[in-house]
Amino acid sequence: MPAEHAEPAEHAAHTEPAEKAEHAEPGTVRPGGRTARVRAAVLRAAGDVLAEQGFDRLDLAEVARRAEVGKTTVYRRWGTVTALVADLLADMAEQSLPRTRTGSVRDDLRANASLVQRTLADPRQGALFRAVIAAAACDPRTAEALRHFYDVRIAEWAPCVTEGVARGQLPVGTDPATVVRAVSAPLYYGLLTTGTAPDPAAAERAADAALAAAEAGVYVTRG
Repeated sequence: MPAEHAEPAEHAAHTEPAEKAEHAEPGTVRPGGRTARVRAAVLRAAGDVLAEQGFDRLDLAEVARRAEVGKTTVYRRWGTVTALVADLLADMAEQSLPRTRTGSVRDDLRANASLVQRTLADPRQGALFRAVIAAAACDPRTAEALRHFYDVRIAEWAPCVTEGVARGQLPVGTDPATVVRAVSAPLYYGLLTTGTAPDPAAAERAADAALAAAEAGVYVTRG
Protein backbone atom coordinates (compact mmCIF):
# COMPACT_ATOMS: atom_id res chain seq x y z
CA MET A 1 0.00 0.00 0.00
CA PRO A 2 1.52 3.35 -0.97
CA ALA A 3 2.48 5.58 1.89
CA GLU A 4 0.66 8.81 2.51
CA HIS A 5 2.94 11.78 2.69
CA ALA A 6 2.03 15.09 4.23
CA GLU A 7 1.64 17.52 1.38
CA PRO A 8 1.58 21.26 2.12
CA ALA A 9 -0.97 22.08 -0.53
CA GLU A 10 -3.43 20.27 -2.76
CA HIS A 11 -6.20 21.43 -5.02
CA ALA A 12 -9.32 22.39 -3.08
CA ALA A 13 -11.45 20.09 -5.18
CA HIS A 14 -9.43 17.14 -3.92
CA THR A 15 -8.88 18.15 -0.30
CA GLU A 16 -12.46 18.91 0.65
CA PRO A 17 -13.75 15.29 0.57
CA ALA A 18 -10.70 14.07 2.49
CA GLU A 19 -11.14 16.77 5.12
CA LYS A 20 -14.79 15.88 5.54
CA ALA A 21 -13.90 12.22 5.94
CA GLU A 22 -11.17 12.92 8.47
CA HIS A 23 -13.41 15.04 10.68
CA ALA A 24 -16.48 12.80 10.44
CA GLU A 25 -17.41 10.32 13.15
CA PRO A 26 -15.35 7.15 12.53
CA GLY A 27 -17.33 4.52 10.68
CA THR A 28 -19.85 6.98 9.20
CA VAL A 29 -18.01 7.85 5.98
CA ARG A 30 -17.14 5.53 3.12
CA PRO A 31 -14.79 7.66 1.04
CA GLY A 32 -13.27 6.50 -2.20
CA GLY A 33 -9.88 6.93 -3.83
CA ARG A 34 -6.78 7.74 -1.81
CA THR A 35 -8.69 8.26 1.44
CA ALA A 36 -10.24 4.80 1.13
CA ARG A 37 -6.82 3.26 0.51
CA VAL A 38 -5.42 4.98 3.59
CA ARG A 39 -8.35 3.77 5.69
CA ALA A 40 -7.93 0.20 4.46
CA ALA A 41 -4.20 0.22 5.24
CA VAL A 42 -4.73 1.66 8.72
CA LEU A 43 -7.51 -0.79 9.61
CA ARG A 44 -5.45 -3.72 8.38
CA ALA A 45 -2.50 -2.56 10.49
CA ALA A 46 -4.74 -2.06 13.53
CA GLY A 47 -6.07 -5.59 13.16
CA ASP A 48 -2.54 -6.95 12.92
CA VAL A 49 -1.46 -5.20 16.12
CA LEU A 50 -4.58 -6.37 17.96
CA ALA A 51 -4.01 -9.96 16.88
CA GLU A 52 -0.30 -9.94 17.69
CA GLN A 53 -0.15 -7.86 20.86
CA GLY A 54 -3.66 -7.25 22.20
CA PHE A 55 -5.68 -4.14 22.90
CA ASP A 56 -3.36 -2.79 25.60
CA ARG A 57 -0.49 -2.55 23.10
CA LEU A 58 -2.52 -0.91 20.35
CA ASP A 59 -0.88 2.44 19.65
CA LEU A 60 -1.88 4.93 16.95
CA ALA A 61 1.72 5.80 16.15
CA GLU A 62 2.61 2.13 15.69
CA VAL A 63 -0.45 1.61 13.50
CA ALA A 64 0.57 4.58 11.36
CA ARG A 65 4.08 3.18 11.00
CA ARG A 66 2.85 -0.24 9.91
CA ALA A 67 0.33 1.26 7.51
CA GLU A 68 2.99 3.60 6.08
CA VAL A 69 0.71 6.53 6.78
CA GLY A 70 1.51 9.87 8.38
CA LYS A 71 0.85 9.93 12.12
CA THR A 72 -1.03 13.21 11.82
CA THR A 73 -3.49 11.60 9.43
CA VAL A 74 -4.22 8.75 11.85
CA TYR A 75 -4.61 11.07 14.85
CA ARG A 76 -6.78 13.49 12.87
CA ARG A 77 -8.99 10.80 11.37
CA TRP A 78 -9.48 8.52 14.41
CA GLY A 79 -8.13 10.43 17.39
CA THR A 80 -8.23 7.57 19.90
CA VAL A 81 -7.56 3.86 20.02
CA THR A 82 -11.20 3.12 20.84
CA ALA A 83 -12.41 5.12 17.83
CA LEU A 84 -10.04 3.13 15.63
CA VAL A 85 -11.29 -0.17 17.03
CA ALA A 86 -14.88 0.96 16.48
CA ASP A 87 -14.13 1.69 12.84
CA LEU A 88 -12.31 -1.62 12.47
CA LEU A 89 -15.33 -3.53 13.78
CA ALA A 90 -17.68 -1.55 11.54
CA ASP A 91 -15.55 -2.45 8.54
CA MET A 92 -15.37 -6.09 9.57
CA ALA A 93 -19.15 -6.24 9.83
CA GLU A 94 -19.51 -4.84 6.34
CA GLN A 95 -16.89 -7.16 4.86
CA SER A 96 -18.24 -10.33 6.47
CA LEU A 97 -19.61 -13.00 4.19
CA PRO A 98 -23.36 -12.91 3.49
CA ARG A 99 -25.57 -15.58 4.97
CA THR A 100 -26.11 -18.93 3.33
CA ARG A 101 -29.57 -19.77 1.96
CA THR A 102 -30.12 -23.53 1.66
CA GLY A 103 -33.90 -23.82 2.06
CA SER A 104 -33.38 -25.74 5.31
CA VAL A 105 -33.19 -24.02 8.67
CA ARG A 106 -30.91 -26.79 9.94
CA ASP A 107 -28.44 -26.35 7.10
CA ASP A 108 -28.61 -22.56 7.36
CA LEU A 109 -27.80 -22.66 11.08
CA ARG A 110 -25.00 -25.13 10.48
CA ALA A 111 -23.59 -22.78 7.84
CA ASN A 112 -23.70 -19.94 10.35
CA ALA A 113 -21.95 -22.04 12.98
CA SER A 114 -19.33 -23.10 10.46
CA LEU A 115 -18.61 -19.50 9.54
CA VAL A 116 -18.16 -18.56 13.21
CA GLN A 117 -15.98 -21.62 13.80
CA ARG A 118 -13.70 -20.85 10.86
CA THR A 119 -13.34 -17.25 12.01
CA LEU A 120 -12.42 -18.18 15.57
CA ALA A 121 -10.05 -20.92 14.40
CA ASP A 122 -8.20 -18.55 12.08
CA PRO A 123 -4.95 -17.54 13.81
CA ARG A 124 -5.31 -13.84 13.04
CA GLN A 125 -9.07 -13.44 13.35
CA GLY A 126 -9.37 -15.57 16.46
CA ALA A 127 -6.68 -13.60 18.25
CA LEU A 128 -8.23 -10.33 17.10
CA PHE A 129 -11.64 -11.25 18.49
CA ARG A 130 -10.17 -12.38 21.80
CA ALA A 131 -8.40 -9.03 22.12
CA VAL A 132 -11.50 -7.02 21.31
CA ILE A 133 -13.75 -9.06 23.61
CA ALA A 134 -11.28 -8.62 26.45
CA ALA A 135 -11.16 -4.87 25.82
CA ALA A 136 -14.94 -4.62 25.67
CA ALA A 137 -15.18 -5.92 29.21
CA CYS A 138 -13.62 -2.72 30.55
CA ASP A 139 -13.98 -0.13 27.80
CA PRO A 140 -17.52 1.18 27.07
CA ARG A 141 -16.84 2.41 23.56
CA THR A 142 -15.24 -0.86 22.51
CA ALA A 143 -18.20 -2.70 24.05
CA GLU A 144 -20.60 -0.54 22.05
CA ALA A 145 -18.66 -1.15 18.84
CA LEU A 146 -18.62 -4.89 19.48
CA ARG A 147 -22.39 -4.91 20.09
CA HIS A 148 -22.90 -3.08 16.82
CA PHE A 149 -20.75 -5.65 15.02
CA TYR A 150 -22.86 -8.51 16.33
CA ASP A 151 -26.12 -6.64 15.70
CA VAL A 152 -25.13 -6.36 12.04
CA ARG A 153 -24.17 -10.02 11.77
CA ILE A 154 -27.26 -11.24 13.61
CA ALA A 155 -29.47 -9.13 11.35
CA GLU A 156 -27.77 -10.76 8.36
CA TRP A 157 -28.55 -14.30 9.58
CA ALA A 158 -31.89 -13.79 11.33
CA PRO A 159 -33.91 -14.23 8.09
CA CYS A 160 -32.91 -17.91 7.97
CA VAL A 161 -34.98 -18.37 11.14
CA THR A 162 -37.83 -16.20 9.86
CA GLU A 163 -37.92 -18.25 6.69
CA GLY A 164 -37.83 -21.46 8.74
CA VAL A 165 -40.91 -20.28 10.62
CA ALA A 166 -42.65 -19.46 7.33
CA ARG A 167 -41.87 -22.97 6.03
CA GLY A 168 -43.30 -24.54 9.19
CA GLN A 169 -39.92 -25.81 10.36
CA LEU A 170 -40.03 -23.73 13.56
CA PRO A 171 -42.87 -22.61 15.83
CA VAL A 172 -44.64 -19.35 15.13
CA GLY A 173 -43.26 -16.60 17.35
CA THR A 174 -39.70 -17.94 17.42
CA ASP A 175 -37.33 -15.04 18.03
CA PRO A 176 -34.79 -15.06 15.16
CA ALA A 177 -32.04 -13.06 16.85
CA THR A 178 -32.10 -15.27 19.94
CA VAL A 179 -31.72 -18.41 17.85
CA VAL A 180 -28.76 -16.99 15.93
CA ARG A 181 -27.09 -15.95 19.17
CA ALA A 182 -27.68 -19.44 20.58
CA VAL A 183 -25.76 -20.91 17.65
CA SER A 184 -22.57 -18.94 18.20
CA ALA A 185 -22.68 -18.54 22.00
CA PRO A 186 -21.17 -21.94 22.90
CA LEU A 187 -18.42 -21.47 20.31
CA TYR A 188 -17.32 -18.17 21.83
CA TYR A 189 -17.72 -19.50 25.36
CA GLY A 190 -15.51 -22.46 24.59
CA LEU A 191 -12.85 -20.23 23.07
CA LEU A 192 -12.82 -17.81 26.00
CA THR A 193 -12.88 -20.42 28.77
CA THR A 194 -10.51 -23.00 27.31
CA GLY A 195 -8.34 -20.90 25.01
CA THR A 196 -8.90 -23.47 22.28
CA ALA A 197 -10.67 -22.62 19.05
CA PRO A 198 -13.78 -24.69 18.27
CA ASP A 199 -13.55 -27.41 15.66
CA PRO A 200 -16.11 -28.23 12.94
CA ALA A 201 -17.75 -30.89 15.13
CA ALA A 202 -18.33 -28.30 17.86
CA ALA A 203 -19.90 -25.98 15.31
CA GLU A 204 -22.28 -28.68 14.15
CA ARG A 205 -23.27 -29.53 17.72
CA ALA A 206 -23.91 -25.86 18.49
CA ALA A 207 -26.17 -25.46 15.48
CA ASP A 208 -28.06 -28.68 16.19
CA ALA A 209 -28.54 -27.77 19.86
CA ALA A 210 -29.91 -24.34 18.97
CA LEU A 211 -32.23 -25.89 16.41
CA ALA A 212 -33.51 -28.51 18.85
CA ALA A 213 -34.29 -25.82 21.41
CA ALA A 214 -35.99 -23.69 18.78
CA GLU A 215 -38.08 -26.62 17.56
CA ALA A 216 -39.16 -27.26 21.16
CA GLY A 217 -40.41 -23.69 21.46
CA VAL A 218 -37.71 -22.49 23.83
CA TYR A 219 -37.20 -19.30 21.83
CA VAL A 220 -40.85 -18.45 21.23
CA THR A 221 -41.40 -14.93 22.52
CA ARG A 222 -44.77 -14.10 20.98
CA GLY A 223 -47.83 -15.96 19.80
